[in-house]
Amino acid sequence: MLELEPRGKTDLTGEGHTPGFANGINDHKVEPAEVRRALDRVFESQGFRTSRRSQDFLRYVVERTLEGHADSLKERSIGIDVFGRSATYDPSDDATVRVKAGEVRKRLGHYYATEGQHDEIRIELPAGTYVPEFVRVEPQASPVESQPVAVAPASLPAPYWQRRIFLLIPVCLAIVVALVVWIKLRAPETVVDQFWAPVLRGSAPLLLSTAYVPVYGVDPKMTPERPTRFEDFVPLNDQFVGGGDLMAVARISAMLNRTHHPYRVKIGSDVSFQDLRTGPTALIGYSYTRWREISQQLRFFIDAERRPRMVTDNGKATEWALPDLPADRHTSEDYAIVTRVFHPDTQAMLVEVAGITQYGTEAAADLITTPDYLAEALHDAPPGWQNKNLQLVLHVRVISGTPASPKVVAKYFW
Repeated sequence: MLELEPRGKTDLTGEGHTPGFANGINDHKVEPAEVRRALDRVFESQGFRTSRRSQDFLRYVVERTLEGHADSLKERSIGIDVFGRSATYDPSDDATVRVKAGEVRKRLGHYYATEGQHDEIRIELPAGTYVPEFVRVEPQASPVESQPVAVAPASLPAPYWQRRIFLLIPVCLAIVVALVVWIKLRAPETVVDQFWAPVLRGSAPLLLSTAYVPVYGVDPKMTPERPTRFEDFVPLNDQFVGGGDLMAVARISAMLNRTHHPYRVKIGSDVSFQDLRTGPTALIGYSYTRWREISQQLRFFIDAERRPRMVTDNGKATEWALPDLPADRHTSEDYAIVTRVFHPDTQAMLVEVAGITQYGTEAAADLITTPDYLAEALHDAPPGWQNKNLQLVLHVRVISGTPASPKVVAKYFW
């Protein structure tokens, strides 16, 4: 039989800190669906909406608990399953899971103190464990409020009240404007804001540029009686954009929409060198092949003409290569480069986001639009990095055709 705790909550997880979803859930009239709905509300809050890693962590521990596998929630298993660590991952050398658990506890505490204070089902992560508890908050009886008595200003003439209303309108508008400005200035600046601040300084729109992927089709007039020849292949120019490039553009444009900064998207040959000189630009994915002269003079560069394809360091070969890249470009790993630089040729801010394949491009865009990822990537950046040129080389594991969270393997600031 459930008992009320002193703080007015009912523990739905069974005895102690061991969740009760493996046994006896129907005895308590609690369904996993209730917990999942509570989890969805948490993810819609401001504290979790912009933190994908916090969502991934909390969803993982909640689902494992609901499935009755709470005993498997160990630091090492979470590091491998949620954060993409290798099988040789040693938690004593990498505190990612512990740090993220502490952050999730803070975000949950803030949520239930503000937006979720009236939620009936609460998800809690007690200190010292990765096993969540699901708690039902008993509704508190609200005191009966006395009904206010309306007093009509019958003794005052109508013109007097009309004058008062007209005087109050501009005052109310001024208060609303001041409140909006205060909230905007008070909003905490994330590491993503700091990364993009030099690029988005001013009112000039950001140019998002990507290129068409070279694709060849077979001449439809070819008959099946004879074998396919080289001249039967027809280039399908200006028709296809890489999936990773498209995802990168979508993520960056979504970030720009949240910050209300103007931007424009151009594809393929529609972009000229003059476009790069008129304002800040982000070159996405295959664009690095078209603007080879601009990219090649930087320290880290994706050399698509070298075999194997790789990231070079001042023109020299590195270990950041894909020697076994298949013809269909479906790979289990990738490398990518993120560049933010004031370019001397264009005299404007330039951001480059490119992978050796589409997976790296998508992961690189994810990095520079996700505060958790970028904060981890720049945790040891030099002071004042916010206003320096920078390049990051990323290694990306690809799992079932989806890039995992990228890991920085080299950095350069100047």
